[in-house]
Amino acid sequence: MANVPVLLRLASTTCCLAVLAANYNWLATLPTNAFTSLVVSLATLIALSFIGDNSGPKQPELHRYPATDWKAKLPERNIREGYPKYNEKDAVKSFTSVCECLIRECTESLPSTHELPQMEQKWIVDMLEYNVKGGKMNRGLMVVESGKVIMKSQGREPTDDDLKKLAVLGWCIEWLQAWLLVADDFMDSSETRRGQVCWYKKEGVDEIAINDAFLLEMLVFRVLKRHFWTEPYYMDLVDLFMETTFQTECGQLLDLQCKNLGLADFTYKRWELIVKYKTAFYSFYLPVALAMLVTGVRDKKAFDTAREALLLMGIYFQAQDDYLDAFASPEELGKVGTDIQDKKCSWLFAHAYHEQSTPEAKSFLDEHYGKCEVGSEEEEKIKDIYRELGLQ
Repeated sequence: MANVPVLLRLASTTCCLAVLAANYNWLATLPTNAFTSLVVSLATLIALSFIGDNSGPKQPELHRYPATDWKAKLPERNIREGYPKYNEKDAVKSFTSVCECLIRECTESLPSTHELPQMEQKWIVDMLEYNVKGGKMNRGLMVVESGKVIMKSQGREPTDDDLKKLAVLGWCIEWLQAWLLVADDFMDSSETRRGQVCWYKKEGVDEIAINDAFLLEMLVFRVLKRHFWTEPYYMDLVDLFMETTFQTECGQLLDLQCKNLGLADFTYKRWELIVKYKTAFYSFYLPVALAMLVTGVRDKKAFDTAREALLLMGIYFQAQDDYLDAFASPEELGKVGTDIQDKKCSWLFAHAYHEQSTPEAKSFLDEHYGKCEVGSEEEEKIKDIYRELGLQ
């Protein structure tokens, strides 16, 4: 593939993106699993079209990080050897078992390495158990599936340790999402998440949830260090997580600032900017980019091309999520939809307010959007406006 002319590669990439754009409405009908498979397949195809010599740099002499080399020693052996064998035929169960191992190894040594009393150690265990589980795990599983496809295209079968490495990185994304959700729920005063009461609403938690979100974020980097510090691509992983986290926090700021804006500012362009940074980078680009790094992809054009397609998919995903917030039941959604109450710049609102609503409907939105309670007549009327405009 390294000798394929640049124009041919660009043409194949353009065709992929054109097909995706032309079939936007059809994509909306796909179930989640089918859509995830499409994401993995398309992104991997695009990335592989740019792969040349992916042997990567030679492994340098290991850096020992002397400034932090005290009680919390880095493992000198492959700690994944003690994990259960990864069974591809029962991928969800195997993936979940890796999470159990990570929780245990991240917390069992805290009394000796960080002098945490048993109460605080148990708090972290309980916090992890409550917040990192219960999701669909699509982002994490996407890392494993993308890595498998790339490795097989390189002419090698993934080893058991390859699968465990990919699963560890998959859980790093799931933990990244968990801390974002813990913080997001607190800032939005949400009630439920994944079918259970939000973490900050639990008895005895309240403002401690803010610190718990920070803990979750830092645990991601501890996992990366424990499992990948000997790998030549370790700093690439750290750099990617740091950049993606910053992008996501910028997206969160764009979202939160909507409380200080007028409804006229809730344009489709602003909505697209919010979802690109708040959702698309970490939910779609990050999983595939991690798999590319682990499998030795070094070509910048491969990452650029994959990013372009994956961000487009992430924007579609958030449009679907905005729709579900308004029209899915709490049982289907796993939470109570609050976009109308929270004055969110959603896909539904941007289209209704700026492109399709009557003067009467716009006046009603001006009066009640972001000011009505969940389940109120005003909220239902706003949903009726969406329905009348054909947005349901």
